[in-house]
Amino acid sequence: MTALITTSNIHDKMMSLALKEAFKAYKLGEIPVGCVITDENNELVATGFNRTIIDNDPSAHAEIVALRKAGEKLQNYRLVNLNLYVTLEPCTMCSGAIIHARIKRVFFGAYDLKTGACGSVFNVLNDDRHNHKVEIYGGILKEECSSMLSDFFKARRKMQKEGRDWIVESGKERTWLNKD
Repeated sequence: MTALITTSNIHDKMMSLALKEAFKAYKLGEIPVGCVITDENNELVATGFNRTIIDNDPSAHAEIVALRKAGEKLQNYRLVNLNLYVTLEPCTMCSGAIIHARIKRVFFGAYDLKTGACGSVFNVLNDDRHNHKVEIYGGILKEECSSMLSDFFKARRKMQKEGRDWIVESGKERTWLNKD
């Protein structure tokens, strides 16, 4: 992981926007991860939050949602010179998409010690075998990002102990349980 070489507050500002996206996921009962993509002038290009449950899509991670929106907005599958801010260290799936999109820099908040692919468990983005290198900066607003995730899982575990269904209470039907 590269050290963040700036005294600018822009990274905190962009991560705060990603946290707002994460809160949208939280309110829907999704794992609260949010993402924003900016251009080289720090102008907002796209946003996204986890939508795997509400979209019935295992690939609808915050990063993928934001990458799709950025591609549509820019009318290009190559997202060259863009920055991606995400509240949780990207997984291997998202890291692969980031590489293929040609994102320039990834800034993340909380480290993911179970599935993180930016150095915590895997180092997908900096693997020398890729033809595109991504700059990585971790730990931006780490406490805020980590707190939202731990609060979410704590509340979910509490509901489960009480026999409450967090999916149903967030407005989603557990349709996959009704299949023959």
